[in-house]
Amino acid sequence: MNIPDNLLYSEEHEWVLIEGDTATVGITDFAQGELGDIVYVEIDKLEEKVEANEVFGSVEAVKTVSDLFSPIAGTITAMNEELESSPEKINEAPYKEGWIVKIKLDEDSDTSALLSAEDYLKHIGN
Repeated sequence: MNIPDNLLYSEEHEWVLIEGDTATVGITDFAQGELGDIVYVEIDKLEEKVEANEVFGSVEAVKTVSDLFSPIAGTITAMNEELESSPEKINEAPYKEGWIVKIKLDEDSDTSALLSAEDYLKHIGN
């Protein structure tokens, strides 16, 4: 299982890459593996402000639908439009081409609840 050290993670299985005032968000390799083949991605909050742990969309796999939770507060400024025609990119490359949204961080965005790679591995039982 791939859990990169340079990312932060939520207990709801989203990963976060913070670059300046922007966070790129996707679901972890563990999450995509548990979901199975992803067939559809829906983002409900594009260009809207979200709070940490707020649902901003969902991913649909062959057998289930799972909510997507914002790991951090901010405004969703972009979604990965390639996922509209190729949602399987989340399964194939969850940390690269499979990113889901970009969030412009609030000035007071708090990352203290996010997990390191080591802590996320413990969270998922590895």
